[in-house]
Amino acid sequence: MPKLTLEQLNAKYDELYTFEREYLAKNINNIVGIDEAGRGPLAGPVVAAAVILDPNVRILGLDDSKKLTEKKREELFIKIKESALAYSVCRVEADEIDSINILNATKKAMRTCVQQLSLKPDVLLIDAVKLEGTGVPVVPIIKGDAKSNSIAAASILAKVTRDHIMSDYDSVYPGYDFAKHKGYGTKAHYEAIRALGMSPIHRRTFLKVIH
Repeated sequence: MPKLTLEQLNAKYDELYTFEREYLAKNINNIVGIDEAGRGPLAGPVVAAAVILDPNVRILGLDDSKKLTEKKREELFIKIKESALAYSVCRVEADEIDSINILNATKKAMRTCVQQLSLKPDVLLIDAVKLEGTGVPVVPIIKGDAKSNSIAAASILAKVTRDHIMSDYDSVYPGYDFAKHKGYGTKAHYEAIRALGMSPIHRRTFLKVIH
């Protein structure tokens, strides 16, 4: 992917700031972007993040975390935490995912993130999840992490945090190669499960049948 010029990066930022700009024009200021990482893996927590960007600070390069290189995600991860007006990152572990299912676990992590923000949110922009129970207006946006800077920032915080968690688990539960596949269902991961059995961080409900 070719490197974008400064002009292109600014244009991209403006394009992804459309939702935020509309709310700011109505004096709705604390606009929260929310996203998650880890709904699909066989192991590890689901992680959610909530971010209120500073309208006076441009973090160039924001995009859906899946479209960014690991190096770029790590750079943006630091910039977001340094310059956001507020942010929070929350997780729900594998055993609770098995207990309440992955959708409810995702929503629980998201609600906890909203509650833990240091600023009172005025509106929540969320990547395609209908989140109830926050007491704050919710705007679900399909593919929101590629359409809103705030959601993109949350997707980066959630993704990088979860990747760090899974890399740490690699030394706690050796043999599964968690640092490499981050708990997703790769061929090598299934082979490790067949050889070693399930670890304490595996999601039992995702692994009822192992081929």
